[in-house]
Amino acid sequence: MTLDIDSLNRDIGNDPLALTEFALGLDRKAICTTNFRPFEAVILHLVTRVRPDISVVWMDSGYNTPATYRFADELHKRLDLNLTIYHPVRSRAHREAVEGATPTIDDPRHAAFTEEVKLEPFRRALAEQNPGVWFTALRAEDTAERARMQPLGLNADGLLKVAPVLHWSAKQMYQYLQTHDLPNNFDYFDPTKVEEKRECGLHLQH
Repeated sequence: MTLDIDSLNRDIGNDPLALTEFALGLDRKAICTTNFRPFEAVILHLVTRVRPDISVVWMDSGYNTPATYRFADELHKRLDLNLTIYHPVRSRAHREAVEGATPTIDDPRHAAFTEEVKLEPFRRALAEQNPGVWFTALRAEDTAERARMQPLGLNADGLLKVAPVLHWSAKQMYQYLQTHDLPNNFDYFDPTKVEEKRECGLHLQH
């Protein structure tokens, strides 16, 4: 099945539910990645209201805040998520015992840290899950790179990347949470990004 990506983005790219229903209507295995950051309940509720058993994938680096772990557990139970968690090969305790504390972004070791705790687990998830459709909660206002993306896109390997809320503002995300009585989590920190407007590399590679 050949998809007219440009026409689809024009016709339904600004309608998160229509985009979600279209992508989940394709005869392709679908996954939704999450990191349980602020507003993640929106994408998780959106995809599970269309397909309750969609495979939800979390690359848990081991460096999340206590609040993020509690939020993840709450949403897992609340939405009955079909959740698979991918961890780095080494535990946080193992890595820190050998290499010390988390390197800062100007430390030459930071790229290897990001590779170990996020990028390699994601490649492993893709290999094991073998999806044809990938849902993500990317939003254009997050970074300059994301502002140049489209709600629907085909990766070089043919994976259909779907960002239903790409063009939504924080206000729209908040309104969705309120409408559906969903929780939120603002006590979140990603050591592979550190700075709010910085990419970790995952969405640049995939």
